[in-house]
Amino acid sequence: MQLLVFIMAYPLLWCISLLPFRLLYLLSDLLYFVVYRVVGYRRKTVRSNIELALPELSPAERLAIEKKFYHHLTDLFLEMIKTLSVSVETIEKRFVYTNMEVLRNIEDQKSIILMFPHYAGWEWTVSLNARVSSEGYAVYKRIRNPYFDRMVKKIRGKFGTILIETREVIRVIRRNQHKNIPSIYAFLSDQSPLMSKAIYWQDFMGIKVPVHVGAEILAKRTGLAVIYLRMEKLKRGYYQATFVPLSTAPETIPDYGITDLFLQEVEKQIRKAPEYYFWTHKRWKHRNKAPQQ
Repeated sequence: MQLLVFIMAYPLLWCISLLPFRLLYLLSDLLYFVVYRVVGYRRKTVRSNIELALPELSPAERLAIEKKFYHHLTDLFLEMIKTLSVSVETIEKRFVYTNMEVLRNIEDQKSIILMFPHYAGWEWTVSLNARVSSEGYAVYKRIRNPYFDRMVKKIRGKFGTILIETREVIRVIRRNQHKNIPSIYAFLSDQSPLMSKAIYWQDFMGIKVPVHVGAEILAKRTGLAVIYLRMEKLKRGYYQATFVPLSTAPETIPDYGITDLFLQEVEKQIRKAPEYYFWTHKRWKHRNKAPQQ
């Protein structure tokens, strides 16, 4: 059954990926109407999240953010499909890094953990691997359908990215350190952890929630530098990203200090342009479950 679904879906995805960007965004406008107006995909979750995170805004202001977000969501989905056939050169023109010298200066000294949220054009961060000498890894959750999982790995591999699961990360880091292989490990770190793995709670957009600390723990254990990738959407199909060093000596930072710095950076981005955050995640679902001090 999984193979059948893949065989049926893949030709359509490939054809969509071949569309020029102008037509791709016309399709996105149509898809927005279906997803938001007709289906109402996770609209209750999105509306609730925006209200929780931005209570100071009026209902009209929050509704405007909601609509802009769904326009961005359909753009992002189709841009991800476009990656099937797009060239490295095209992505490099549309996803620009503003200060590569910052990354390269640190890269010359040690391997790096790159932290960023589900914000703006995170799907195109794979283009980084075409511009650095280090090996690039992205920590991901395996897709249940093995055929789609293989497809995603192939897409990322076009840019040089190697996908690894969370359970593989420490083994890969240790192996690369032993062989002196410079590496960059990318972590999307803004989702809500399982309650069984919630060891640290912090205010995020003014709400006490459990937060992922795996990237910080790995950095402290292995001595890797930590950099935040600040992304901005300039206009449809165009993004820029800036490297913000959080620590080149994580073992000297108090516990959870790096995680706090990461959350502060994410908050700044959300408050500046909230429509580009991934509001469909149930990020605040554990907000009333913090252990009593």
